[in-house]
Amino acid sequence: MSRTQTTGAAWVVALFLLLTLCVTPALGRRQEASSKPQAPASRPDSAKASANTSAAPSASEIAAAKASGKVWVNLDTGIYHKAGRWYGKTKNGKFMTPEEAKKAGYRPAKRD
Repeated sequence: MSRTQTTGAAWVVALFLLLTLCVTPALGRRQEASSKPQAPASRPDSAKASANTSAAPSASEIAAAKASGKVWVNLDTGIYHKAGRWYGKTKNGKFMTPEEAKKAGYRPAKRD
């Protein structure tokens, strides 16, 4: 083996060791983080509100709520919708009057 080949092989080995040392601790941290149970994000009213929610509202319930001026509150994000594609469609939500939603700390959607 010539000196150039030996130097090249040494660089490859050094690079391999460096990558191994850098990547292995990161993989260990990722596994530790995923093995820990995560606490759900909580909102002050989420426990009370989730008790009031049931299955997804029917089309007639959505139409009645819209006609009475209610908004759809997404309990996970804290945003309420007056109309649009998310009105009555998010997984965890309920209908409220706009005043109730504001008083509970929810904010209006930027786009509806």
